[in-house]
Amino acid sequence: MGADEVRALLVRLLRGPVAPDASGGDVEEMRRHIHALREAGVPVGEQCDGGYALTELFELLDSDAILARLPARVRARTASLELAWVLDSTNSELQRRPAAANGAASVLLAEGQSGGRGRRGKDWSSPLGAHVYLSLARTFDAGWARLGGLSLAAGVATVEALHGLGYDRVRLKWPNDLVVPAADGGLRKLGGLLVDGGGHQDGPARAVIGVGVNVRMPNCFGDRIEQPWCDLVGLRVPPPSRSAIAAAIITHWVPALDSFERSGLTPLLARYAAVDAIAGQPVRITSEAGCVDGIAVGLASDGSLRVRTEQGSERHFHAGEVSVRRIGGMT
Repeated sequence: MGADEVRALLVRLLRGPVAPDASGGDVEEMRRHIHALREAGVPVGEQCDGGYALTELFELLDSDAILARLPARVRARTASLELAWVLDSTNSELQRRPAAANGAASVLLAEGQSGGRGRRGKDWSSPLGAHVYLSLARTFDAGWARLGGLSLAAGVATVEALHGLGYDRVRLKWPNDLVVPAADGGLRKLGGLLVDGGGHQDGPARAVIGVGVNVRMPNCFGDRIEQPWCDLVGLRVPPPSRSAIAAAIITHWVPALDSFERSGLTPLLARYAAVDAIAGQPVRITSEAGCVDGIAVGLASDGSLRVRTEQGSERHFHAGEVSVRRIGGMT
């Protein structure tokens, strides 16, 4: 069963109900294609006549719509913008490609991912056409050694983009989770960021910044997630189009990354503090060395998390070394 046939069937479903023999093949082949779409998270229902139709609002990304929403200054800094069907990971795919010149951005989005990745090697649930999977690659002249706070800069820009779309409750949980406070006092995960890359410590370095934002989580995928989560549909119905969400993120990312290269993280610290989900909250820091409990008290200038321990001292923790759990909240 080829991906092209499944994709073609979805395109027909987007135009309206499809009869069981509409593929020109046998009914059993149609059923296999429908099963593949359902397994990927597409909401397809069966009708009384044996045909099929989408049971919920569903859309595919539109590159023209995304580009039309980008301000001229952002388009000028964007070397390419590409939409893919299904990839292992948008971050992984961009890492395999050459970098654009002069610090321009290469942007890649996918309708689905077969191997979406989160921080510390965790899988990222990536149903077809349900969320925003977006990665951006660019070079930085400052060198890899100075990119430690890059995910925080992109995180602030992402939250501000979502605020601009009306999602004012979205916050950042250090180092890279997009979260929404819940009524029970916990945090529900809306998305996350991941930075990959490499290069010289003090010379040109290339980074790939990726984000996944839950827009419409299919039940069959949501049931597999082992932590509290939310999606944009649950926060406001209907949400903006996925293309509008992607355009808003790119519009905020491009200038934020330019600013980060010029000035580092320091100018963003106040903006981060305004959306910090765990500042002033009890947290548990877990690493190979053990656990440390304390109160999160914001960021240090290098992007590390400041924690006032139970003994009264202040310790700084770096994202690559630890995981953070708000005590009484979300892992």
